[in-house]
Amino acid sequence: MLPKNDSQNMIQLSDRLLGMEESATLAMSKKSRELKQSGKDIISLSLGEPDFFTPDFIKAAAKKAIDENYTKYTPVSGYDDLREAIADKFNRDNRLPYKKENIVVSTGAKQSIINVVMSVMNAGDECIIPAPYWVSYVEMVKVAEGVPVIVSASIDQDFKITPAQLEAAITPKSKLMIFSTPCNPTGSVYTKEELAALAKIIAKYPQLLVICDEIYEHIRFEGNHESLAQFPEVFEQVVTVNGVSKAWAMTGWRLGYIGAPKYIAEACEKIQGQFTSATCSITQRATISAVSSKPEVLNEMVTAFKNRRDLVLDLLNEIPGLKTNLPKGAFYVFPDISSFFGKSHGEHVINNSGEMAMYLLSEALVAVVGGDAFGDNNCIRFSYATSEDILTEALSRIKLALAKLN
Repeated sequence: MLPKNDSQNMIQLSDRLLGMEESATLAMSKKSRELKQSGKDIISLSLGEPDFFTPDFIKAAAKKAIDENYTKYTPVSGYDDLREAIADKFNRDNRLPYKKENIVVSTGAKQSIINVVMSVMNAGDECIIPAPYWVSYVEMVKVAEGVPVIVSASIDQDFKITPAQLEAAITPKSKLMIFSTPCNPTGSVYTKEELAALAKIIAKYPQLLVICDEIYEHIRFEGNHESLAQFPEVFEQVVTVNGVSKAWAMTGWRLGYIGAPKYIAEACEKIQGQFTSATCSITQRATISAVSSKPEVLNEMVTAFKNRRDLVLDLLNEIPGLKTNLPKGAFYVFPDISSFFGKSHGEHVINNSGEMAMYLLSEALVAVVGGDAFGDNNCIRFSYATSEDILTEALSRIKLALAKLN
């Protein structure tokens, strides 16, 4: 007979779990699904998932792998030929001289990042995290008993930190830095010159390791993608994270990877060997086809995202009180909504970004994510990884809902 579900019969959960925040993006996605199932006409702009299908040539490679019986355990770091293909991709696309031994393949870029965090962080070590940041960075550092040090960049800075801000945050306890370019949630992209200036600071502190999350590498709307690790003075201090979820529309396939100094790669292999071993063998075979392809294959999808970005910005800029930047990559906009703080409609009073997100869900039936989850309470995040018709309807609803606040 099962015990009653009350506090007297429940095992005490760990402090580690109790101190962890739920992923705000996944929480809003779950809430949206529940409301849809109850009959509400919800438009969800909360989850960062391309609405495109995985390209046929990648699916064909997966089918071929099944027919050829690639169904056994693989090396923890991934098949050797996949790691060689990823190293070739880094050399071809990013001018990064990684070799097979620098590559570890994981079950998504999220696992790639936590592998590094768990490999290097000790209790009390500090991790510098520029804000706005992806929701999981802070929680990963906390799980590793590290101390997140948040460095904020406002919309007036295009959400990008300066070298002076970075250096001011570095202390003798600084062990790690994590940031993304193109950025989730802002869509901001660091230029080569901006990364070079950060690299000069990083090189002065050889005890600092930097995780550069480049999962949105191929989704950018002007210029070339630039990697922090391209600068020789910091190459041995940088772990480059990437994967196939976003650009190749393979979110459900679950494959991410790192390029890292060999000793970091070996540490991540050790961590991963005790937790998950390798990712899916079929996914690995399919990924060889993805990373071996030239990025030009993605031009049609990137053009669609750029058109959606322009549409969303045009519609947002028609709404009084919103402030936007010009995202140059990824598929998010992160408007400043702070002018609405203190306003109300019915039972809703808007004092922060979380309350704004809940108001728009209730009043407009549109799911977005409050910027507080990303380290900037003045903003909310929209994903435009859906059709132009849906985006137009969603922004129309939002415009009407915001007009009711006074």
